[in-house]
Amino acid sequence: MAKSLLYPFDAANLLKNKKRIIKSYKSDGKPRIEKKIAFLCGSTANDIKDVCSIFLLDDMISPEFYLSEYGMYWEEAVFGGGVDSFSPDVIYIYTTTRNIEKFFPEPGCSEDEASRFFDEAKNHFFTMWEKLREKHSCPIIQNNFELPRYRLLGNRDAFDHRGGVAFVNRLNAFVSDYAREREGFYINDIAYVSACYGLDKWSDQSAWYMYKYALAIEAIPSLAFNLASIIKSIFGKSKKALSLDLDNTLWGGVVGEDGVENLSLGEETPLAQAYLDFQKYLLKVKNTGVMLTVNSKNDHQNALAGLNHRDSALKPDDFIVIKANWEPKNQNLIETAEKLNIGVDSFVFVDDNPAERHIVEGTLPVAAPEIGEVEDYIRVLDRNNFFETTSLTAEDIGRSEMYKANIQREISQSAFESYDDYLYSLGMTAEIKRFIPEYIRRIAQLTNKSNQFNLTTRRYTVPEIESIAGDMKYIPLYGKLTDRFGDNGVVSVVIGRKEGKALHIDLWIMSCRVLKRDMEFAMLDRLAETASAEGIKEIYGYYLPTQKNSMVKDLFVDFGFLKIDEDDSGNTKWFLKTDGYKKKNRFIDVL
Repeated sequence: MAKSLLYPFDAANLLKNKKRIIKSYKSDGKPRIEKKIAFLCGSTANDIKDVCSIFLLDDMISPEFYLSEYGMYWEEAVFGGGVDSFSPDVIYIYTTTRNIEKFFPEPGCSEDEASRFFDEAKNHFFTMWEKLREKHSCPIIQNNFELPRYRLLGNRDAFDHRGGVAFVNRLNAFVSDYAREREGFYINDIAYVSACYGLDKWSDQSAWYMYKYALAIEAIPSLAFNLASIIKSIFGKSKKALSLDLDNTLWGGVVGEDGVENLSLGEETPLAQAYLDFQKYLLKVKNTGVMLTVNSKNDHQNALAGLNHRDSALKPDDFIVIKANWEPKNQNLIETAEKLNIGVDSFVFVDDNPAERHIVEGTLPVAAPEIGEVEDYIRVLDRNNFFETTSLTAEDIGRSEMYKANIQREISQSAFESYDDYLYSLGMTAEIKRFIPEYIRRIAQLTNKSNQFNLTTRRYTVPEIESIAGDMKYIPLYGKLTDRFGDNGVVSVVIGRKEGKALHIDLWIMSCRVLKRDMEFAMLDRLAETASAEGIKEIYGYYLPTQKNSMVKDLFVDFGFLKIDEDDSGNTKWFLKTDGYKKKNRFIDVL
């Protein structure tokens, strides 16, 4: 990740050089997923669009934008317009408090009149959202609202039925309730972003009067970044793991020189409290599903001693991998990524030493933020939105335990003479069934996060998965795997589309955590069985090569399919008859 795109932003540089930066990204030859993003604009948004493009291009998303006419966000949504023919992958409704001031109650109105004003505002947005959801099966992002520029009633504005502050707070609560009850609807929290930026600076009156920007020009990167973070999360681009230094990062001092008893950590001093607060923050981050790893130049035993400090909030068991040695940290990070079977670009490297950050970010595609002093650590990590969460599933929350169980499986494997004996010893059980509501969010998440074991790299939103689940033209299967070490959760998804007596595999993905355990064969067995029962005679599979999915280029060969077509780009088409199909899974009991 480019240093200039990490918080705190150099707003002047981004705004001044945005065209050049965009051009350099588009000419670098790197493969990016292409997405159409529609802005329904309540005020001027051109620069917001450009800066958002920079953040997305940096995270390997190539956006194509549509902007509605100025102030016509509601009309386009409700009555139709260019957004309909654009067929967006994401819709962003860019409204601010300026767009709702017309609904504010007057100082002399009664409570009943104030309630009518509020109901008008609710109906205004509710009608728009429902119309968009009816017409477009794509994620919708709605701004909530920053506090008003002024308070007519002073502090009473916060609770009086005539107060603008009270009105905004009530409307934000309504927006939150709507988002909570509907999948695929997300809030761009400009109420929080504007508060962080400073409301007086955010509400730049000259920017409004001159350009009809509803925020300060210099605040555009903050808004655009927050929006880009949501879009990146929707398409599986959030980070997955932290690579953490120890000395002067998780505690004050050098454990090998100062001794455990002399580390700054705990409640005794302001400095010790700051490090303890950072550890408590990391523990909360871990509990959202982010994996913690150690990457420290230290003796291993000294590292463990520091983590076992009596006041440490983080203990050795909170880390999936602990690399405490004298090897280069970029090499440690590569080895950690390989052990976890995730990309190096999934990591955030946290180290107080600028030289170490320089080496790592100069040799690897890793975010290495300048974390400043210990008092800044939480703010810098949090404001960079590395782990933006648009959905939080049970699998996310339990990710650390799942990966730790994977390591235990590796250790167990070494005790067996043959791999077959090892697989039998796992006592694996799989649940393979049609999509059910309980797993819809996890299934959509997998389609956007799985890159290696992904034959066609198609991505699906929650509404699209819901639609497929209820459409009998499809055979949509999920696979959930459990063994003696624990529950791996939903790890595989197959979507087959029926055309007459043929079934076309639009999607086949699997988590790399369960590679080579026969889960792919178990999924194929159930697919063939279900297809045959529904009168399907032929199954067609497709492989579309990318930079990351070469591991599955021969999957259909292993499945017993016959290759019937290949183009100059390496895209292949495969064929299998369901008549006479023999099951291939040997090690998993399938429910």
